Amino acid sequence: GMNVMHNVSRVVHDRVSPNQLKTLSVNCDGPINALDTSKDNSQVVVAGRSVFKIYSIEEDKFEEKLNLRVGKNLNLNFSSTDVAWNHIEDHYLASAATNGAVVVWDLNRHSHSKQDFVFSGQHKRTVNRVRFHENDAHLLLSGSQDGTMHIFDLRKKESSTVFKTGNSIRDVQWCPPRFNDFFFAAADESGNVHMWDMRRPDRYEKQITAAHNGPVFTVDWHPEERNLFATGGRDKTIKIWDFPKNQVVHQIHTLASVARIRWRPQRRHFIASCSFVVDFSVSVWDINRPYVPFASFDKHTDVATGIIWRKDDPHVLYSSSRDCYLYQHVFKDAKRPADELVPAGLDMSIHGDISYATLDKPDLTVKTGRFFTTPKKDVSKTDEFLTYKNSLMFVISNTNKCLSMDYFVDCARNYQLSGAPLQEMCEHNAELAERYNNDQVAQSWRILKVMFTSSEPTQRVLNATRKETQQEILSEAATPTNQIGNGDADNSSNTDSEEEEVVNKEDLTNIARGQIPEEWGILFADGDQDIPYNNIDGLQEFSLQPEAFQPRHEIKDLGTPLDSIQNGHDSPTISANESENNLLSFPTYSNGKEEDEVLGLFRNTVELPEFIFPHFVSKMLYHYAEQGDVQTAVCILSVLGPKHRPQIEPEVQENWFLSYLDLLARFQLWTTSNKIIKLCHLPLVSSLNQQSTRIHVNCHRCNRPLQRVGWLCDRCKRVINNCSVCHLPVKGLFIWCQGCSHGGHLGHIKEWFGENKQCPTGCGHLCEFT
Repeated sequence: GMNVMHNVSRVVHDRVSPNQLKTLSVNCDGPINALDTSKDNSQVVVAGRSVFKIYSIEEDKFEEKLNLRVGKNLNLNFSSTDVAWNHIEDHYLASAATNGAVVVWDLNRHSHSKQDFVFSGQHKRTVNRVRFHENDAHLLLSGSQDGTMHIFDLRKKESSTVFKTGNSIRDVQWCPPRFNDFFFAAADESGNVHMWDMRRPDRYEKQITAAHNGPVFTVDWHPEERNLFATGGRDKTIKIWDFPKNQVVHQIHTLASVARIRWRPQRRHFIASCSFVVDFSVSVWDINRPYVPFASFDKHTDVATGIIWRKDDPHVLYSSSRDCYLYQHVFKDAKRPADELVPAGLDMSIHGDISYATLDKPDLTVKTGRFFTTPKKDVSKTDEFLTYKNSLMFVISNTNKCLSMDYFVDCARNYQLSGAPLQEMCEHNAELAERYNNDQVAQSWRILKVMFTSSEPTQRVLNATRKETQQEILSEAATPTNQIGNGDADNSSNTDSEEEEVVNKEDLTNIARGQIPEEWGILFADGDQDIPYNNIDGLQEFSLQPEAFQPRHEIKDLGTPLDSIQNGHDSPTISANESENNLLSFPTYSNGKEEDEVLGLFRNTVELPEFIFPHFVSKMLYHYAEQGDVQTAVCILSVLGPKHRPQIEPEVQENWFLSYLDLLARFQLWTTSNKIIKLCHLPLVSSLNQQSTRIHVNCHRCNRPLQRVGWLCDRCKRVINNCSVCHLPVKGLFIWCQGCSHGGHLGHIKEWFGENKQCPTGCGHLCEFT
């Protein structure tokens, strides 16, 4: 209880800071890589590749006191990656240079240049960090990309001790002297953190192996708690360790890789951080709240490169950035992300269970649910932030079949997407959708079957290009006595002598309607099926009876109607030279009534509608995708294949496929997922099952990866992976025991364990062959 009150009082104290300092900033005329403050908090130094300045901290501004980047020879020694101010003799500064040099600066020098001396030659690559010892003014620690650390003695002006590791050092920090005067920590790019004793340079004292998944960029000892130690890395986490036990006691998840961390003075559970990329803000975290910052300063317009707390005031923080600005942040101006949080949430599981979290008391009328809760107290608005972690969570089991995802799983497993005619696949998938009362999806599958597996004449129309004219299409259905006049003097003699094919009334209907052939009675409401017609001049105001289908688009007029028939109705043919335009004529009988009906119906030349099936399929797929049913959209694309697939932007299709694969992964439908990947025509998706399929094993003697072949180590020149039964190298399938790590050829091991239980090597392990 006392601990809670202590925290609450500090939160209240944070909101009303006693000091009168305010937020300040200054443009330093160059990107900044690091900063540090003087012993008495009166000055701050900033350093970068092209800037090295000291500012005094006034009440209402930063005032430039000294520019250290002066002199005739502005070489790489002036290009700094880090800077440190001596904790005891505050006229000494140290900077880390990009060329591997460590430069010491003496502000008491009377010359124009304050560069005192340079430690060069010890480091072969860039120095990432320099740190002065807090109790000994003459000890300077450095860590470099070359994998070494040096302790320099300012009195001797030379390196007194060198510490070596196999990996690049990203950060070094002295242990607080109140806990240990000789220890320091070093973080490297392999993810390890080592604790060294400066008196024993031959090997480290302790190690945190694989502290992060990737490089560790920053470490910091807790100033008050002996056992707490913080690390930050590229894996977007800040980890708080119980140092003697090497256990993670807290883990904070940040937005991006962590570049710097600094414990907040006088606040035991608060730590500040900044990032290398993406996130430009400086965040202050309560280690008990791992996902939302306690406070945030977002003044910078580029990534922050350095943070340091004012030594005597936990309400003031200094930060530098690549945007060239140095800032003094005051807590009363900080943003409080936690204050803007909605302490409630709602989500549904893949099985239809609903969970929700809230600060309110549970609704006891919900009797179908099960809920998990933690004790909740009546709290004031002041410490509301601290109670967010005590939100109540409820889970309501799904009893409603309409929320079930069984149909999704069953369809994913049983949809037929390849290996059969399109007609069969569509019918099979339609029946499967019908089984779950998914009538719209079933109807869509059946429409696809009709569209893409219809009769041959319809397919001819579909495959006709836009350049083909109406006459070219209909000429295939003309009668032997029909002739086509081209209206050209050059071609008239040819067309006079040509005989055309006999007209097929059902084919003509297919062409005119774009559908499966049906009886002529549907087209002509009261006419006879065998209506003869003399000729087709065109179609004026052509409309179907109410029982027929509605036209999907306007039927356009082709222009000037043809001249009246010159030959009369008693002649079965019309020659090409008697027509001015392209003319298609049919055999007729001198039946005036039927003739007039036909001629009244066809006044203008018939224009065939363009049935662009892929266009309608595309609209249908968009409809399903917008409804959230990417399963149907992806499966239809897979079934249609390259022959009938509609033209949809690749980016949209990729989104559908990746979304469907994500859903399949949630239900652990790996086989179906792999089938979809194999059927996909998009390179981005089809390559998914080709990635990360190779596993490099290491040599058990020297730990070198076996990259050339899996049974020979190039360094040891030894054959490894020998079979435990025949003692020959295994170049194919290798079966091994996870208990004793022995194994061999699959056939030999299977044969051995058919009669034995112990390992064939004689190690005594009872291997289990499964």
